[in-house]
Amino acid sequence: MSSMAGGKLVKALAVTAGVALSMIPGRAVWADNITDAFIGAYNTSGLLEQNRALLRAADEDVAIALSALRPIINWTVRVSSDYTRRNIDNVVTRTEPNNFFTGLTLAQLLYDGGAAVLGKQSAQETVLSTRQTLLDIEQQVLFRGANAYLEVLLQEETVQIRLNNVDVSAEELRASQDRFDVGEVTRTDVALSQAQLASSQADLAVARGNLDTAQAEYVNAVGKSPGRTAGQPSLPNLPSSEGQAVSLAQRNHPAILSAQHQVRAFDLIVAQQRANLGPNVSLNARGGITESYDNDDSIEDAQVSLDFTQPIYAGGRLAANVRRAMATRDASRANLLNVQKDITQGVTEAYARFQAATASLRASTERVRASQVAFDGIREEATLGARTTLDVLNAQQDLLDAQLAEVASRIERSRAAYQLLQAQGLLTAERLGLAVQIYDPTLYYNLVKRAPAQVSKQSKDLDRVLKALRRD
Repeated sequence: MSSMAGGKLVKALAVTAGVALSMIPGRAVWADNITDAFIGAYNTSGLLEQNRALLRAADEDVAIALSALRPIINWTVRVSSDYTRRNIDNVVTRTEPNNFFTGLTLAQLLYDGGAAVLGKQSAQETVLSTRQTLLDIEQQVLFRGANAYLEVLLQEETVQIRLNNVDVSAEELRASQDRFDVGEVTRTDVALSQAQLASSQADLAVARGNLDTAQAEYVNAVGKSPGRTAGQPSLPNLPSSEGQAVSLAQRNHPAILSAQHQVRAFDLIVAQQRANLGPNVSLNARGGITESYDNDDSIEDAQVSLDFTQPIYAGGRLAANVRRAMATRDASRANLLNVQKDITQGVTEAYARFQAATASLRASTERVRASQVAFDGIREEATLGARTTLDVLNAQQDLLDAQLAEVASRIERSRAAYQLLQAQGLLTAERLGLAVQIYDPTLYYNLVKRAPAQVSKQSKDLDRVLKALRRD
């Protein structure tokens, strides 16, 4: 067989492998690209929905903190039965009045050293921290979608190469059998070719199993079965240097921003606990009607009081609360330093991984070229009797290994590129420009930040939003 004929055979088998792969049962006819994987992951992620709900819970903490600054009005209904025994000058009297009371009570905080305001500000910082945590979760979801797509692509290309290798091994077995029939080779050469074909078929079966596994992960990460993949994605825009990448990460990564807001929140909590050591002034009012079941008597009364309280001794609880808040704040500061170091390390590793993958791909491409030339030459020499069947099979294996290594290097380069984006905090739906409805965390917050009353128009708008969220 000539080298030209061998090249045509390889191309034909590659086309055949691609057609065979596209006809795998259950595969769709459209082409999925990595953007489709991003969109599917963003729109169907239960993890994102879970953390959006946690963010809405943090939003409500602002409303709860704000309520401490507002008057509290309660309608009270009380039914009471009293028992009184008096012994005056050896005269014993007993009374058992049964009373009914209904009225209103009001309590309004006037001064607490700013503790309530500080609590609200701390809750707001916690909201900002939780928003950044949600963005970090979004990065994880999108990277999982990208990784799932790349893994499917890797296994598809691996199956194609394995299919091609099976066909080439079958052709070599036929060629060995033909040369054996005319006495050019021995039975050993035929057996070697048979073993090579069996090994190729076993490797193909494993590759198909790996493809099924990758498709199952794609369904989990993206929310649907993968269609026919559109091939290798183009690389995203990446920083030109490691220093630039680290600088971008320190400014943009949501994990760092979240930790910074946590530190500010705990600083405010420390100030709040210290304010609780000071005086407290509140206005209290009560008004209502008391009627007796025993007669027709009734009493209408109202009371207004201005109460001043100053903690003197609380069993050490207030001082312990201050110390506990300070320790928690110190822990959050240490956590911020750790997060900054971890992000820097992650960027450095991701940048190095991308550079290594790029160099590996260049070397793998050259290896494929050289292995292809060597395989074609050795197979041509074998037809002339200058090479043995074992030489051909070894060259075929070298070419196979080179092709698999090239595919793996190309996939690894793409994976490292998106991992570098994630390490910088740039792998978000908004920065990627995905065609999705970007979740706006401020919409719900703006509805609840003023703690609307249940009967207000704003509260009714909020009810409609919650119903829409539950329906989705």
